[in-house]
Amino acid sequence: MLTVSNLYKRYPVSDGQLEVLKNCSFAINSGDNLSISGPSGSGKSSLLSILGSLEMPTSGSVVLNGVDVGSLSSRDLPVFRRRSVGFIFQDHHLLPQCTALENVLIPFLAEGRISAMQKQWGISLLERVGLSQRLTHRPAELSGGERQRVAIARALINKPALILADEPTGNLDRTNAESITELLMELTEQSMLILVTHDLALAAKTKRKAVLQDGNWSEH
Repeated sequence: MLTVSNLYKRYPVSDGQLEVLKNCSFAINSGDNLSISGPSGSGKSSLLSILGSLEMPTSGSVVLNGVDVGSLSSRDLPVFRRRSVGFIFQDHHLLPQCTALENVLIPFLAEGRISAMQKQWGISLLERVGLSQRLTHRPAELSGGERQRVAIARALINKPALILADEPTGNLDRTNAESITELLMELTEQSMLILVTHDLALAAKTKRKAVLQDGNWSEH
C-alpha cells in the first residue's frame, strides 16, 4: 500500500516561495492503477518525483508498504528506491551502447554480478513485451514502440511494488500508444501503477483518475 498524507512542495524563487503541491493526500493498494492529469505546471512531475523518492516534500509523508520514505538515510534511500519503485519515462532513457537485454538487466548491476536466474527473468520479461527476437538489438535498431517496451521491462525487472510512469506514450503514435497502454495494464496487475498523462484515452483506461490543478489534488 502507498499512503500519501498532507503533501506540500515549495520551491524558493526570487520573490518568495512557489507552491506546486498543496495538501495532497491519497492512498493506493496493490492491484490498483491511477492516472493523474492536469495542465503543464500543475505539479504532476513534482508529485511523481516525490512518490519515487527522487525528491523530498517540503512537508507531509509518503509511506510505501509500511516504510516512511522520508525517514530513510541517504545510504538506505537508493537501495529502497531500486528495490521498491520502477520508473517509466516519456523518453525511454536506454543506454545506446547496450543491447535490449543488457538495458533491462541494468538495475541488477548495482547489486553485484548478474546471476543466470536474473538473466533468464530479463529474457522472460522481454518475451512478455513481445521482443523475444530483439534481445541483442541496441536502441538505435529498435522502433520507438520497441524502445518503450524495453523500458517497461526494465522497470519491472526488480518486481517493484510501485510503478511510476511519466507520459509513457507521449512519443508514440496512436497504434503504439494503445498497445503500450494495454501492456502496462496487463503487466502491473499485481503492483501499484501511477501514471501521469495528457492522453485522455490512456487516462480513461485506469481504474482511478485524479487531476492536479495549481497543486490541488482532486479524484473522481
